[in-house]
Amino acid sequence: MSEGYLVDFITLEKEILKLTDWYTDDLFYSKDDEMIVAEFSRIFCDPERFTDDSQEVMAQSGMGVLYEKSDNGEEIRTVTPELKEKILKSYYWKHHHKFSQAVQNHLDFYGKAVIIDCHSYPSQPLKRDLDKNPKRPDFNIGTDSFHTTKELIDISVSFFEKAGYTLGIDWPYSGSIVPIEHYHKNKNVSTIMLEINRALYLNEL
Repeated sequence: MSEGYLVDFITLEKEILKLTDWYTDDLFYSKDDEMIVAEFSRIFCDPERFTDDSQEVMAQSGMGVLYEKSDNGEEIRTVTPELKEKILKSYYWKHHHKFSQAVQNHLDFYGKAVIIDCHSYPSQPLKRDLDKNPKRPDFNIGTDSFHTTKELIDISVSFFEKAGYTLGIDWPYSGSIVPIEHYHKNKNVSTIMLEINRALYLNEL
């Protein structure tokens, strides 16, 4: 199979079904904001992961920027240095260029930029999840100690409490994306991750 895959199409489809953040581009759609949506599956290339495996905690589970193992720990792919370089150049860095340019456009025009990093998550922990607590909130916000302001956190807490939903803060997942050129350097770039529990809108398998 091309792109280093060792498993058949059906096995790969099952993993895609399990790990995809389904319909988040519709759930979080906003005509008033600039949306950057990945045009490829995270099973193929995960733009939210560090490219350097020594910096990426999930690389220890074979799920770094290019997934080599399934959630169950099965080897699904062989990634050579040449294949990694090819995919990063053709997909990862192109996606991040769009992202970085969008942030820069807002900095140039407004003097600041706010990133809302949107995802969904399964109602029950995956096998490779770091947090195995089976009781999960309706929504989660992920924060960064440098780039997430107290105001963003307070607004989120107030909104979800008033709406009657439970909210995790960095639970079950933490962090929020920032372009590498601004990461822990530019306070004018703010970020917060917003995630929805899939049980609220999907019949999970």
